[in-house]
Amino acid sequence: MAGFASGKHALAISDRSGMAFPYTEMVREWNGYLVHYSEYEAKQPQLNPRPVGSDPQALWNPRPQPEGVPSLILLENNPFTTIIYGGITYVNIYSEDHQRKTGDIVRFRGFPDVTQAGAGGADARNLQQFSDIPTFDNVSDLNNSNGFTITIGRIEANGNIVTAPSSNPTEILTTPENYFFITSTSNATSGNVSGGGIGTSAGPVTLKVVNG
Repeated sequence: MAGFASGKHALAISDRSGMAFPYTEMVREWNGYLVHYSEYEAKQPQLNPRPVGSDPQALWNPRPQPEGVPSLILLENNPFTTIIYGGITYVNIYSEDHQRKTGDIVRFRGFPDVTQAGAGGADARNLQQFSDIPTFDNVSDLNNSNGFTITIGRIEANGNIVTAPSSNPTEILTTPENYFFITSTSNATSGNVSGGGIGTSAGPVTLKVVNG
């Protein structure tokens, strides 16, 4: 049986461009196309990706971020205002953009006071405690260690409750809720009297150590 001719004088038509090239300069691509070596394209590696295992998800000896701990929010000077309505004493509290909700339990504290100085040295610690919120307009129960259940908004002397607009996100951002109020067990004398002094705070009933 006769062999094939060498093709040194022959031309071949490229399967890609349709142009004629010397037969001996033709090469075969991975897809079976016969093309001139100047047109040759290697197979794209992503057509046959190598199998890989899933990325590890868990960390050895991790240090996750601890859960957030409710903290004290410092209030402005004299943030409490008494309101008398229907024979009941209410206290409005101004706390800018407090982001609380009706039903939350909030405890009020006076400014921190040093009751005993440390023994000395760079690492000496002072003994501190929160001072009592001073009585004003005959309201003396703001130091209740059990806290108060709050209602969002500002109650007026006629019983109306004024809240910040919240019909759309823009109003929530531009006009945040700055007030909440409580029902006092004391009987205010005059009403519409502000007090509390300086350094008062609003926070959880029990304080916890952050990252402790």
